[in-house]
Amino acid sequence: MGNQSESEFPLTRAEYQRRIRGGSNQGNGNGPQHHRGRKIFGIIILILVLLVAIFGGLAWYNAKQTSDQMFTSAGANKRRNAQKVLEQKRPVLILLLGTDTGDLGRTYRGRTDTIMVMTINPQTKKTTLMSIPRDMKVNLPGYEDESPAKINTAYAYGGTKETINTVQKYFNIPIDFYALVNMAGMKQAINQVGGVTVTSPLTFTYEGYSFTKGVPEHMDGAKALKFCRMRYDDPQGDYGRQQRQKMVIMALLKKSASYKTVLNQKFLKTVSKNAHTDLTFDNMMTLAKSYRKATKNIQQGHVQGTDDDSDGQSFQDVSYNERQRVSNTLRKSLGLEPMDVDEGE
Repeated sequence: MGNQSESEFPLTRAEYQRRIRGGSNQGNGNGPQHHRGRKIFGIIILILVLLVAIFGGLAWYNAKQTSDQMFTSAGANKRRNAQKVLEQKRPVLILLLGTDTGDLGRTYRGRTDTIMVMTINPQTKKTTLMSIPRDMKVNLPGYEDESPAKINTAYAYGGTKETINTVQKYFNIPIDFYALVNMAGMKQAINQVGGVTVTSPLTFTYEGYSFTKGVPEHMDGAKALKFCRMRYDDPQGDYGRQQRQKMVIMALLKKSASYKTVLNQKFLKTVSKNAHTDLTFDNMMTLAKSYRKATKNIQQGHVQGTDDDSDGQSFQDVSYNERQRVSNTLRKSLGLEPMDVDEGE
């Protein structure tokens, strides 16, 4: 079933840095600088199954088989009964993660260099997608000795469980489900749906690929990854990269939500091999039937940080006020009252 093996945990900071140096062939424990921007945009590919599972027949069988293979329990300390939330058709929150395991020849578990929080509200018919900077400075709840650390290392140290616990802690939000995709298979997935069409918000050239502002371009998997990857030539830096990732997410979502795609065995095999989620097939069916209209109205945002080079690392420091703003936005989208981010529920 490809479930995550927790046998590699826990990792110490020294062990983690040693794996990075070995996997990336770099002397710097923080990994290759020019590859930092290239992480997952295909996370919502998991949610694609929700949108197409209702077609029935062979498509239903294929979707169920794929979702069964993807199912992996997180083992996190969730703050509410997620199954009851779905049963009652209440707003739901899904943590979307992209990991670099296997990317660039790596063999260690890797980091979650894309972290997004998605709320889906069937009452207001709105979806909120909030990006969290991968360099956000945090104290890991389960790894105090390895703190402070970047939030993207929570997965390397403690898997999906530690990532969920950390995000819940810093934003005081209930994470109902998660969906994680491995970068290694995304190039294939894009090619198997025939590529995606995206209009670049700026003109740039990156590693042999050129993009022109305002011009729609059809991209295969390789070109789409380069489009999402560039960071340092973007005036908005990592935040601009996040926006380009979201553009490809939407393009892939639109392209994949078709009967033909759900019948594509190669596509579904790629998804099942490179994705994990604790959404069951029944959960997906519920989302597809009762929450789909909300995905047509998507509001996007991001967590804003400031540069912090303390402790010998390049962090993004996210202030209390910013965490509170984001928490209020997400809790409101869930129909919940605001709460102080430094108070547990």
